[in-house]
Amino acid sequence: MLNQAVSSDHENNQFLEDDKAFINDLTSLYYNTHDLLCIADFNAKFKRVNPAVIKTLGYSEEELFSHSINHFVHPDDKNNTVRTRDEMFKGKPLLNYENRYITKSGEIVWLSWTSIPITDRQLVFAIAKDITLRKKIEEEKNQLYQKLEVVNKELKYFARVASHDLRAPISNILALFDLMDQTKVEDIETLNIITLIQKSTESVFSKLEKYIDDLQNKERAHHLKTNENISDISKNIIESIENLLKKQNAKVVLNFLAFDTIPFDKGYLSSIIQNLVTNAVKYSSPNRTPEIKISTRILDHKKQLLVSDNGLGMDLNLVKNKIFGLNETFHQNKDGRGLGLYLVKTQIEEMGGIIEVETQVDKGTTFIVTFAND
Repeated sequence: MLNQAVSSDHENNQFLEDDKAFINDLTSLYYNTHDLLCIADFNAKFKRVNPAVIKTLGYSEEELFSHSINHFVHPDDKNNTVRTRDEMFKGKPLLNYENRYITKSGEIVWLSWTSIPITDRQLVFAIAKDITLRKKIEEEKNQLYQKLEVVNKELKYFARVASHDLRAPISNILALFDLMDQTKVEDIETLNIITLIQKSTESVFSKLEKYIDDLQNKERAHHLKTNENISDISKNIIESIENLLKKQNAKVVLNFLAFDTIPFDKGYLSSIIQNLVTNAVKYSSPNRTPEIKISTRILDHKKQLLVSDNGLGMDLNLVKNKIFGLNETFHQNKDGRGLGLYLVKTQIEEMGGIIEVETQVDKGTTFIVTFAND
């Protein structure tokens, strides 16, 4: 019996020690946490607050206790805060409720509250997180989305107008080629130039027709993916810009051993490759013969298209956040409009892919398109 009593006393003492340690831990948490902890009564007045409440709102404990909680709430949130508190008293859980408070210095802070009413004690136990930074980021993101929406609308309008206005004169040029009797052209060089102009015009007209079709069907949720041959598209583009390549004495190397077909929108794929290749020609180095490589590879089970050049290159530390921006140009080139790379990125992302860039000043640039997995 004596041994049992001693054992029981020992267990009780251990429980007391454990409880004491637990209370000490809770006390330490209460005073040191960055979360706002408070106890309020059913009349919406603070009864107890931890240091985080005082630090966040900037009021002393006495000032917080001398006013109702709604005194510190943002005017636009007061009514909804009262309504939400009343619903909590009726049994509706108050979880992650967000409202704004005005600090003593006049700043606005956003808090996310979770509260539990203890009816028999007429008290509310509450914890809040300061989400001001998150709200600021969300607001900036929303503003950016709104700006992008405006830009996209303007681009669509521009595309419709440009496509409509260009179609008629290009059709007229093609009609002139049909009327021309090329057998009467005796000079071979002149005939080759005429043939090249005709091919280029036909290529432009074909692309324009595709753009018009896309615009007319823009309400579709997704672009149609068909298996497209990257090699054929690249060769057609090289042929269509043959004069530009000759002018710069540029060499284009193709390597599609990894894969040469990809499920993609044909118009988009053609536009992406053409923009990246013509970009490489525009920004070639005057100190060496331009060389452009179009290739494919599979990295980490993902299919990638690479367009590399040995041109001027860029300082990535200076341009990495702007390189795909609208109206952004990074070299003194009269043909640069800052639209091509923006369109490339938009088209790739619309098809579920991503584009990255590796570049060094006076070494060259590689654009890496990673396609979405099928």
